[in-house]
Amino acid sequence: MTIIQMLSDDPYYSSSYQEARTRFVERLGAPSATQWRYELSCRGPSGEALSIDVARLGSQDATKALVLSSGTHGVEGYFGSAVQLAALHELQEAVAQDPSLAVVMIHAVNPYGFAHLRRVNEQNIDLNRNFLLPGERFEGADPTYASLDGLLNPTSPPQRGELFWLKALGQIARHGFQALKSSIAQGQYEFERGLFFGGRGPSESNELITQHLPEWLGSAERVIHIDLHTGLGRWGSYVLASSEGVPRAELSGLLSHFDQDKVQGLNSSGVLYTIRGEFTYACRQRMSDRQYYPLLAEFGTYNILRVLSALRAENRATHWGDPSSEVGRRARAELKEVFCPSDPAWRRQVITEALRVITQARGALQVM
Repeated sequence: MTIIQMLSDDPYYSSSYQEARTRFVERLGAPSATQWRYELSCRGPSGEALSIDVARLGSQDATKALVLSSGTHGVEGYFGSAVQLAALHELQEAVAQDPSLAVVMIHAVNPYGFAHLRRVNEQNIDLNRNFLLPGERFEGADPTYASLDGLLNPTSPPQRGELFWLKALGQIARHGFQALKSSIAQGQYEFERGLFFGGRGPSESNELITQHLPEWLGSAERVIHIDLHTGLGRWGSYVLASSEGVPRAELSGLLSHFDQDKVQGLNSSGVLYTIRGEFTYACRQRMSDRQYYPLLAEFGTYNILRVLSALRAENRATHWGDPSSEVGRRARAELKEVFCPSDPAWRRQVITEALRVITQARGALQVM
């Protein structure tokens, strides 16, 4: 059966966090998989339990591991979970054929955002800004972000006719697109109800993953960790980026196994930008006794101003409006659309591209 036939028979995309979690757990119920469930203190929209679920394929003695994480940005988990399900059969076969390989899937790093259609967790924390390293302080905000707080985070419910796009274009003309993008999105620790808030301390997800990651990795000495994201870049395409903290010389051999036109750094010169408290880089630093290569795979959706507008509206509806109102429901629906478009062609294309990246990562592990 080809990939396209599989996508036609089973689209992999779930309609809710609970459905995604159930499918993940049930399909990984094979004897070859070891599973862990970590229930968090937050609850779902109907008071249901929320959890980070982890599955490991392959022997505990495997010396190489491929880590696939989804839902670091809550609502983006609809895409990430679908990729994990789509890749499962191929990865089960891979670990069966290669005893030195293990696969670790972390499902829903941020289950609260996944379930509530938010990008952040229950404390408004952007988890990909929350993984600061030991000694780093949860404080500070770029001066440009601070000056734009009123535009980015109005203390009122979403309203029509606000001309946000026009105002945003004016700021782009003033500061420059790349500089403005980095200033806004790199992470801030002062505006608790604002966009890209990194928290006042480690989140529950952060502490849990930090504690248990060594157990999930087992004996693996060489690790490639791909964190799955959406929302930036050209429609249906992707970029593969690694933190600027990883020496380029160390990465050059690894990245040669991926499509070179897709590879870039986490900096403002490309599709992405420098991030404070980035999840996979923190995992690398905490696993310094291993060869640990963090990669962020970002799949493009809509125009960046539409994405930012959706983030802004949902944040306002949550903090300054009635999330259960029609305005709140529309804001969450738009947020889901900009991070996991309903277009069937987009959904097929990004799954196919993601599976290609996973296959390339397996190839890189074979020669590391």
